[in-house]
Amino acid sequence: MRILVVLICSLALVSVAVGAKKEEKKSQPKKQAQTAQRAAQPTRATGGGASGKKASTATHQVQNNRNGRAAIAASNAQRGKKNQTSTAMNQGQKGKKAQTSNAAYQTQKAKKNQTLNQAQTGKAARGGEVTQRGKATAATTTGKTAKGKTAQVKPVKPQHFNLAKQPNTAKAPRVKFQQGRRIAGSQNWQGQQYTVFRNYKSEWHDQNWWRGHYRNNITFVFGAPYYWNAGYWFPAWGYNPNAYYAWDGPIYAYNRLPPDQVIANVQSALRQQGYYRGEVDGLIGPLTRGAIADYQRDHGLYTTSTIDRPTLQSLGMT
Repeated sequence: MRILVVLICSLALVSVAVGAKKEEKKSQPKKQAQTAQRAAQPTRATGGGASGKKASTATHQVQNNRNGRAAIAASNAQRGKKNQTSTAMNQGQKGKKAQTSNAAYQTQKAKKNQTLNQAQTGKAARGGEVTQRGKATAATTTGKTAKGKTAQVKPVKPQHFNLAKQPNTAKAPRVKFQQGRRIAGSQNWQGQQYTVFRNYKSEWHDQNWWRGHYRNNITFVFGAPYYWNAGYWFPAWGYNPNAYYAWDGPIYAYNRLPPDQVIANVQSALRQQGYYRGEVDGLIGPLTRGAIADYQRDHGLYTTSTIDRPTLQSLGMT
């Protein structure tokens, strides 16, 4: 009995042990599943938090980008307005300056024109003829290259002037004879038409000598003899030892007129153009020679200060 009891107890213990093992085996998968489930839950929670944070960060960045773009757009708009305002102000200032400058220029121009008109009005020749100094009535040659060339001008008809029988020596002083004297500066006057001036020199001969050489080509002006040669009148020094000459040099024989009538016609032509303001007296004194020199300078001619062919051509007298 005792053995049977022992066997029964042993069997009971074995069955209990086997049942316990079976229960353990059954409970292990559940525990593993629970453990896995618990392990998985924190992981999902952690992953969800990170994704939330990333999404929140991305949303924040988008908002920041939008805000930044909006700020940039607003700044650009403000700059554009400022630039437009600055441009408008600059254009307005430039417009005002241009208007001011133009007004000042017009004022100065009006003053100059008024002054010029007054000056021109104040220039009047004798006989009430208003002329302007240096302004020819027709086209004339200008420049150094035009020396000695003829100009296209209106022809001037020769006139005869009633001149005094005695010269006014106060206005045209007597020149003194100097043997072999040449015309100052004539060596610089180039061209065939000025050869007579380059070659001229004062000569003294008695009456017989002059008559023997020039016979009927001698005329008298204010009692002084002149001889004609190659289209010019020259003083015949010594023909009359007390003869009066206001100029020692050649005088172009315009239209074969005597020297005093040639001089008077030149004086009249120069007076019409405002160069000569003296009396038409037929004397080539300092006032007449100065007027001739001014005309010659203004018209590109050599300043001979006397009556030469290029000057008479420029005046329209030949």
